[in-house]
Amino acid sequence: MALKNDGSAGLKDPLGLDRQSTALLQGELAWDEAVLGQGRLRIRSVVTLRWVLLGSESAALTLAAVVFALPAPYAICFGIVGLAAWVNLLVGIATPGQRLLHPLEATLQLGFDILRVAGLAALTGGIANPFVVLVLPPLALAAATLPLRPTLILVALATLSLTVISLVAYPLPGAGSLATAPLGYRLATLAGLLLALGVSAAFVREAAQETARRALALDVTQAVLARERRLSALGGLAASAAHELGTPLATIAIVAKEMAREAVTPQVREDAELLMAQAQRCREILARLTETPGASDEVHERMSLLQLLQEVIEPHRDVKGVRLEAIVTGAPDARKPGIKRMPEVIHAISSFVENAVDFAASEVLVTARFDADTISLEVRDDGPGIAPEILARLGEPYVTSRPGAEGSRTGHVGMGLGFFISKTLLERTGARVTFLNGRPKGAVVSVRWPRTRIESAHG
Repeated sequence: MALKNDGSAGLKDPLGLDRQSTALLQGELAWDEAVLGQGRLRIRSVVTLRWVLLGSESAALTLAAVVFALPAPYAICFGIVGLAAWVNLLVGIATPGQRLLHPLEATLQLGFDILRVAGLAALTGGIANPFVVLVLPPLALAAATLPLRPTLILVALATLSLTVISLVAYPLPGAGSLATAPLGYRLATLAGLLLALGVSAAFVREAAQETARRALALDVTQAVLARERRLSALGGLAASAAHELGTPLATIAIVAKEMAREAVTPQVREDAELLMAQAQRCREILARLTETPGASDEVHERMSLLQLLQEVIEPHRDVKGVRLEAIVTGAPDARKPGIKRMPEVIHAISSFVENAVDFAASEVLVTARFDADTISLEVRDDGPGIAPEILARLGEPYVTSRPGAEGSRTGHVGMGLGFFISKTLLERTGARVTFLNGRPKGAVVSVRWPRTRIESAHG
């Protein structure tokens, strides 16, 4: 069985949003700084981190003084820890834990912790003190939650502090020859520590950005899916209205006809005839609704693979230069499936078709196949294919090679969300989605379901 269509893709936003919503979304997706916003650090996180650091420092100082009896200026050290504990107690009591910190306030709070850790290290061996690595947690927290500029300020502060204590510090208690370590050794230790801090902060920030991007992209996915479901429900509501309103409209028409026949004055007759005319008009409108494909409850519950291909190709008929062909094939001994009508599937496959039309040289082939156990769809174009660096990450948010509006057949400027949204929607229906390059050229998107996940209960 085959359906052939000579046409091409039309103008369709792959996110399923109108122009105003798309423009707003593009404004919100301004990469790193917009993804992390104006800072996402809560006061509770700062207070908890400080208590953990203070607990670790107190335990280390107590062990050094009581258990190992190492010489050090413990009065000053415990004074610094006590002052920080008092400040942290005031901050925790005076400020609601869920309040988001302004980036400047967060920078001051985390900068205080960096300077405090560096000060304690300066009193107990400087860069040779192994507990100097406690400057990392405040930097990691900043990299994960703050905009780039405050993060760089804190990195610079940590670098300056570590450089100072590597040059000027009290000897490390009980360190023997390490207390007089050569300058070159201390500078090498400083370089290694700064490298570790920089790499850790960079990777933490990248992970935080990726998490924020995925969260935002998933929010968009949910919005698209909700919109598609509302549109589908609207079609069912129209069909239900046409069915339910038919009987009362017929009753109104009969009563109005009787009123016109028994009218005692011309005015009553005119009113009755107006009622009849308006009732007839309503019946004609409802008749048009029932004639629209997909208006019946049965069709809204299930569809054939041929109907699915028709729906995903329909929005893409009008762009010149690309021929679309859709084919449905099945195993000889397999029963033809009736599949569930799922807006997310229609939206996702249509988005793949639109992308193929943008990159195709002259043809896009959409194929559906079924056997006794599986149902699969494939969208194939004859374009240049997918670049290896894009193919390795395709399906992740914000990965795109779509041309700009001036070079796109559909006029759509890609934001790198279309494939991510489509892949996410399909995987939630139980599909396995793969992207690869065809032979000898072109790109191929393959979607495969177990029949039990997508086939309608009504066959």
